[in-house]
Amino acid sequence: GHRDDWCPNSFATCTRKMVFEKRIVIDCRDHILGRLASVIAKQLLNGQKIVCVRTEGIVMTGSFVRNKLKYLQFKNKRTNTNPKHGPFHQRAPSKILYRVVRGMIPHKTARGAAAMDRLKVFEGIPPPYDTLKRVVVPDALRQINLQATRKYTVLGRLSSEVGWKYADVVNKLETKRKVRASQWYSRQKAVQRVKVKAIENTAQQLEEVNSQLKALGALH
Repeated sequence: GHRDDWCPNSFATCTRKMVFEKRIVIDCRDHILGRLASVIAKQLLNGQKIVCVRTEGIVMTGSFVRNKLKYLQFKNKRTNTNPKHGPFHQRAPSKILYRVVRGMIPHKTARGAAAMDRLKVFEGIPPPYDTLKRVVVPDALRQINLQATRKYTVLGRLSSEVGWKYADVVNKLETKRKVRASQWYSRQKAVQRVKVKAIENTAQQLEEVNSQLKALGALH
């Protein structure tokens, strides 16, 4: 599919055998929150830079009502003498993911702080990450790890109901991005068709040249 589809390339190799890349962009849509966070935390501690996009599409297991009640109970937890001292109740999906990952990392040490600096989190897919290859984490995908009959909660909806105000803005920007991605994919297909046709049309003319190049080892 075109670039809007979640990328079939998996992050599984990184969970079992460390494969360093300059940057890994994870499409978080339909990933289970805790499972995703544990994989991210381990890779951050190992030195990998990670960018998480479409965090509003993350899911939490359990019904929506139960998860909302849990969050509202969490909101009641505060410093009695001065609430400004925390704990802070983040509403945005990206910040919720960030906090879950932080809980799996010794963030008060230099090593942990350096690991958290390697993590970036976003709602939607802002530039320049909309044109980069995105991967998924099979160990955390809902379709693989959660039975079809089980209830789950989409993080974007939960955030909207507890104070996150930017769901409409993100949806509008995502719609525009998907249109651009679809147009780009159509152009790429057209270019590919032209290339294939050109190769077919010139195959006879270049037969002799290609045979010479093969003999020299330039063509496989």
